[in-house]
Formats: sequence, C-alpha cells, structure tokens
Amino acid sequence: MKNRKLPDGLTEKLGQLPTTPGCYIYRDEAGGILYIGKAVNLRSRVRSYFRESTRHGTRIERMVLKIHDLEWMMVDTELEALVLECNLIKRHRPPYNVRMRDDKSYPYVVITGEKFPRVLFTRNPRRGFGKYFGPYTSAWAVRDTLQLLHKVYPLIPCGKSWSGREEQRPCLYYHLGQCLAPCAGLADPEEYKKVVSDVERFLNGKQDDLIDQQKLEMTAAAEEEDFELAAKIRDRIAAIETVRERQKVLSNDDMDRDVIAVVRDERGSSVQMLYVRGGKLIGQRNFILDGSQEASPGEAVQEFVKQYYSEAPEIPKEILLPVEIEEKMIVQQWLRTKRGSAMTVEVPQGGERLNLVEMAARSAEQALETHRLEIENKESWAEEAMSQLADSLGLPSPPLRIEGYDISNIQGTAPVSSMVVTENGEPAKAEYRKFAIKFNPETPNDFAMMHETLSRRLRRYLDGDPKFSKLPDLIMIDGGKGQLHAALKARDAMKLTVPMVGLAKKMELIMVPILVGEKNGEFEYEYETVELPMNSPGLMLLRKLRDEAHRFALSFHRKVRAKRMTGSALDEITGVGPRRRRILLRTFGSLDGIKRAAVAELASVPTMTLGLANRIHEILNDE
Repeated sequence: MKNRKLPDGLTEKLGQLPTTPGCYIYRDEAGGILYIGKAVNLRSRVRSYFRESTRHGTRIERMVLKIHDLEWMMVDTELEALVLECNLIKRHRPPYNVRMRDDKSYPYVVITGEKFPRVLFTRNPRRGFGKYFGPYTSAWAVRDTLQLLHKVYPLIPCGKSWSGREEQRPCLYYHLGQCLAPCAGLADPEEYKKVVSDVERFLNGKQDDLIDQQKLEMTAAAEEEDFELAAKIRDRIAAIETVRERQKVLSNDDMDRDVIAVVRDERGSSVQMLYVRGGKLIGQRNFILDGSQEASPGEAVQEFVKQYYSEAPEIPKEILLPVEIEEKMIVQQWLRTKRGSAMTVEVPQGGERLNLVEMAARSAEQALETHRLEIENKESWAEEAMSQLADSLGLPSPPLRIEGYDISNIQGTAPVSSMVVTENGEPAKAEYRKFAIKFNPETPNDFAMMHETLSRRLRRYLDGDPKFSKLPDLIMIDGGKGQLHAALKARDAMKLTVPMVGLAKKMELIMVPILVGEKNGEFEYEYETVELPMNSPGLMLLRKLRDEAHRFALSFHRKVRAKRMTGSALDEITGVGPRRRRILLRTFGSLDGIKRAAVAELASVPTMTLGLANRIHEILNDE
C-alpha cells in the first residue's frame, strides 16, 4: 500500500497487535465490516497488508484503501482460528471475502437419531437430527427410492416418531407387513436396528454387499422351507438391483469421496461437487462464489472448502481438489477432528481420481455458463418490466425498488401484515418486514389494518429507523380502492409523495390514484385502471410481488396462530421459556408428542432438568 496516511487510531492498533493466533476484522469509515481473516501470528499477518513492499492483487489493494479500523480476537491454536473465521464469515458475509452462495435447496435422505429411526426426505439438514445422505440432484428420484425402501423394508411409514411403548393399536401398515409397529409396542429394537442398518448400507452405495447378504438369507429361508420369506427377500433383491443399475460407477475402489472442481470467468467462480459413495455417483451440486472475480483458483477452492464443510452433514474419507491450497494441513486436521476419524485432502496427479476432477470441471464450466445466461436473462427481463411500469403508470423513472403490502387474518383474529421488496426486479429478502397489527376490532377491518401498516412503516422511515431507511420508488397494495385509499391516507398524513398503486386479483387490473382536489384537509382521489397484457413483464413483476406479499403474510399469520394454539399449555409451566419451548417442539414435533414422551426422554432434551421434566409430564398429562 503506497501514499496513504493511516488514521491515527489504526496506526495505534497496528502497534498493539499480539503475536498469537486469531482472527482479524477490517472495518470501513462507517464501521461496516470489509474483510475477515485468520492468522497464526496476528502481528505479522495484519501488518503485511500495510507494508509498501507487499504486493497485493487489485481486490485487496482496493480493500486496504478503505480500511479505517481494525479489531482482532485471540485464540490458542490455528485450528481454533480457522473455526472462528468460518463462523464470522458466515455471520457477516464481508464484501471482500470469497463467499459461498447456493441458490438451490437440494434433497437429502435422513435417518433420524431416535430409538426407532425414521427415514425421511428433507431439504434442510440440521446438525444433530440424524445421519444424512446426499445431496441428490433429483427430488423425484429420491422420493422414488424412499418409496422403494418403505416397500421392501418394514420402516415407520407414517412419518411419526415413536418411543416403542404401547401407545395405540397397530395400523394397516403392520398387518400388511410394512411396519413393525413401534407405536403399539410390538417392534423388537434389535430387529428394527438390523432393518435400519441394511437401509444405511443401501444409501451408502453398498448395494453389492447388501445383495450378497440378502441372497444368503434367501437361501437359508428356502432350505428351511419358509418360502414366503424367501419370496419376500427375492423381491427385495430385485428392487435393490433396479436402483443399483441406475447409479453410475465412477471408481473401482468403493471409496467414499467428494470431488471438487472450480472454473472462473469475469463474473466469478463456479464450484462443482460430485458425491461418490461406494464408488458410485449418488449426486452432484453446484455453487457460485461471490467476491471471487480476482481471487486465484487456490484461494477460491480454499475458502469454499472451509465454508462448505463448516456445516456439511457428512465428511467423507477423501476429498479431491483441483489445485493445492495454502492451508491444506490445518484444513485437513480440522476435517479429521469434525469427522472423528482419518480422512485426506488431496490433489490427484493422474489416473482415475484425476479423471473425476476433470469430469467435475466440465460440469462446473457448463454450470457457470448457465448461470451467466440466467443472470443476463433476468437483468434484461427486469429492465423491461421496470421500464414498462414507468411508462404505463406515469412514473418519473423506472421503479428500482418496489414494496408490496398485504394483510392476513381470520375474521379479525391474529391480524398481521407483510412488507416485501424487490430491488432491480429481484426479491430483496433481507428487506422484508412483518407487522403484528395492534388495531383489533370486534369485526375485521382490512382498511384500518392497511392504514396502520403503512403509517407504522412510513413513521419508522421519518424517525430514522435503520431497518426502514430506504423509501421505495413504488408501493403496491394487495387490494382494490378501499385498501389503496387507506394506504394513501397514511402516506398523505406523513406528507410524503411515494407513488402508490393497487393490484386487485379480479382481472389483474392495476388501480392508479389520480389527485383531484382537497377537502377538509384531506386529499381526494379518483381511480383509473391500467390493464397490461397478462404475459407482460411489468404486470408479471407486480403479480409476483403481490403473491409473495400474500405468502409472507400468511406464513407469519400461521406462526402467530400456532404459537397461540401450541404454546399456551407450555407457557403456563414455570421454567419453560421461549427457548425451551422451541427445543421441546422441535424434538417431539408437537404438543401431543411432548405429552407422549417419558420423563427420561424429556430430561434428555438440552437445557432440561429432571425436576422440570417431571413437572411438564405431570401438568400435560393431568386430565
């Protein structure tokens, strides 16, 4: 860094840096976080950014010029520094760090960690919930596989969790031989454990071993003249072989490995992962790395590995990389600690493993090109949509920021409202806001609720609330004249001039207010309708915003109602606060699940005590 006088406070802090391992945080003039890094020696690493002799890339040069403050956190080891760095980057997502972005949710199969485990489909892996398999690329294929597993193995098919105690009569699944009925206390834990073990081997790609075992069991059953069991095992073998034939064999060593490749262009980097289990390809996944335009392939791969595996539900025996990474040894030590056993991080130099990396690279190139085309199409569509709205609605300029509002209630009960936002035609979810309506009359009044929502939102802007610091270029109200008129009154009372329109569901007409005069201190409006073609980008943008406002309001309304319905009984128990209530409901699924749980099961939940578990059990089961 040359020809820049550092702020006095920053110069002073550079002189106070310790020589211990830790993480450092650079901040700009406004206090925003620019960059987060880790170091074995904080003094040496941080000061290197400010030496004139140090050669930085363009990205780091720009970042250094913006640094006005510095803070650091000391830890005992480099491994602790790496873990802290991963957590801080995930929480703050600094603009000058390479940041992993995954726009899609991929399907997983999870075997839950319960006494009688369930095998479930999920798109949201949660640490500690069970053992995960995947991710898979096709949700249809995953559901098809699960359907097959439930057909050939007597797993719990109803999706409910059971302790194994007799709680109800067995259902039809038990009589069909498709469930061992832990709900009726009929399931043998050892027999069920063997079933789950077979399913786990199946999902791990060990179908060959499983088929060999099943053939032995089929032969033994036939020799004992239990032909019904032998036929059932025969059908199971046929089903397993059907799935095995679908899977592509990539290696002959039966190794569990993740294969990572990266490609770059002027927009950034694309990372492709292949998930190989038992030598077979079970899934693949693509990630885009933000902030990686000027990062080297080694830096991009290194930051991806740290961020991805900090939350990955599974760490395989081997991870193959396309290039060497600077922190390979400490990353490998960290992953071994997380896995709990030996594993390796390697860059293959030839042979079958190099072919796997090259295959992943070809997929990454295709994914990056697809991503580039998607972005260009989105930008072009959004530009056309905003220009069309400006022309049709008489706006002074294209509405780069549009806010949409909706109300949700049932006959006036638990009323809530939502504010959703698009910026440059794309949802800005960090800007979404929810309102619990305070106006609660005996009869529902959507107009008054909309007036309250807009009044509160605009008042927060005038008061300088940072959560409402931006004014939109256009406000869209979900509704007709009544809702729009209520919103206009709220806006006019604040002496603001933000353009507003309503979008009525009937005929999808845009309601535009026209100021015609003033009476008794209030503005008077007439309303004209603007009709755009149903497939026009402008109307489609407003419809998407309207539907998103409705979805967001409805989901909030459901949470409020669910809290009233399921939280009340728990809220009455001394010692059960919001956190314990969430943990209990997450663990047992519902209030009924908590009621069915034994005291020992309640006491095993994090933060619970035996005394409190006894109290919960007694109160909930006191008829």
